[in-house]
Amino acid sequence: MYAIVEMAGQQFKVAKDQKVFVHRLPGKEGDKVTFDKVLLLDDGKVTIGAPAIAGAAVTAKILSHLKGDKVIVFKKKRRKGYRVKNGHRQAFTEIQVLSIAVTGHKPAKAKKETTKPVAKKATPKSKSVVKKESPKTAVKPAAKKVAPKKATPKADDLKKVEGVGPKIAGLFVEAGIDTFAKLAKAKVEKLQKILAAAGPRYASKNPDSWPKQAKMAADGKWDELKEWQDNVKGGIE
Repeated sequence: MYAIVEMAGQQFKVAKDQKVFVHRLPGKEGDKVTFDKVLLLDDGKVTIGAPAIAGAAVTAKILSHLKGDKVIVFKKKRRKGYRVKNGHRQAFTEIQVLSIAVTGHKPAKAKKETTKPVAKKATPKSKSVVKKESPKTAVKPAAKKVAPKKATPKADDLKKVEGVGPKIAGLFVEAGIDTFAKLAKAKVEKLQKILAAAGPRYASKNPDSWPKQAKMAADGKWDELKEWQDNVKGGIE
């Protein structure tokens, strides 16, 4: 005669006087434990539960509590410098099957927890306060008018001026010359000072024609500017 029974979340095929290792069970050595989730019985006739067989149970005795072999858990992430090593020993309980009951076992009823009713404290009734409406209606303060923000002009692409590269354009923007109109009004002496402050590499540049080119760009005379740049090489007249 044997039975398939669920013990501590696992299913085992057991027979009388058989010793089994299951997950740690509550109780001391020598205590008796009963498992009523019998899924299958074979006593000459096979009985299958749906899912468990009503009235069937397996009674066992706790022999000892012990731990299994150590299992090493190692985690690693490549190129991350992450390494973690842990050890684990599963807790087990050794039991011996004493008997297999086919019928007659009654499942233990769960005890109902009786809670005492909590007496509600009497809360004093609050007096309703009636607010008197004043004859004068409250005047809401006038909302402050928010002045519309002035749109700031977008910076022009100064690199369209022949002879002005990305670095020189950045120097002019830092000096406050970020549009064609500002470059057209700038004096050549001021432009030379900006270039000289950036180093000898930029001090050798000749900005004489840059205000003239910027004037044509600011006025939208792109065809005239292109024709001028084609006839004048390097921005030097």
